[in-house]
Amino acid sequence: MALSISAVVLLAIIVFLLVKKSGLKAAHAFVCMLLGFYLAGSSIAPTIKQLTTNVAGMLGNIKF
Repeated sequence: MALSISAVVLLAIIVFLLVKKSGLKAAHAFVCMLLGFYLAGSSIAPTIKQLTTNVAGMLGNIKF
């Protein structure tokens, strides 16, 4: 659950920066948000969740 909240916060910050700095229009961000909601309800959602969990696990195992 902590991973989900962290990912949401990170993505919200990225979208905010894109709107402010890169000229992303608020309407485009809204469309991307709707796409995320529809993807979450689709049959591909478990695969996406597993992929992000695996990538986060790989990043967590990197030793600097």
